[in-house]
Amino acid sequence: MPTPRLLAFAGSLRQGSYNRRLIHVLAEGARAAGAQVTLIELRDFALPIYDGDIEADGMPENARRLQALMAEHDGLLVSTPEYNGSMPALVKNTLDWISRPLESGRSGVTLFQDKVAGIVSASPGPLGGLRSLLVLRDALAKLGLLVVPQQVAVGQAADKLTDYGVLNDDRLRTGVHGVGAAVVRHLGVMNSTVDRKGATA
Repeated sequence: MPTPRLLAFAGSLRQGSYNRRLIHVLAEGARAAGAQVTLIELRDFALPIYDGDIEADGMPENARRLQALMAEHDGLLVSTPEYNGSMPALVKNTLDWISRPLESGRSGVTLFQDKVAGIVSASPGPLGGLRSLLVLRDALAKLGLLVVPQQVAVGQAADKLTDYGVLNDDRLRTGVHGVGAAVVRHLGVMNSTVDRKGATA
């Protein structure tokens, strides 16, 4: 089986963001399961709020860069904050721009289809951003991604995510690693199914 390639990002720009710390833990779990992970900072792909007039004048270069990255990867890893009971505008806006038509005219939604996603969240509150995961899961599924059932919300994140890639709660760290491993496992099953169909066609 080819090595699965996963694109990973946190839905926060803040220096010291708990979710920017947590995405490193998720990426570590996926890498340990055999994936190649490309971890990006959305700050490096700054985009305006989606506006059809901006698109009509020409797609932003950073939107094209994100589309190209999505095309090169087999799945997605996202760590999201919770803003007012939902996912941040940053995450939604990123997905909206990627989904816009490609230079070829093909729908950008096709970049997500038949790919696998793993999601986690972190918050200073006790629920750990759980409500944002419900919204994000629905949004990704509507784009055509298979979102693995495993997910982890890290509450009281200030005490548990003390640095990038550091989660000092063994149970939660195992769970987050398990989300990354589940993405890799599902991709392996999908690839083996395709191979079997090709062999018997």
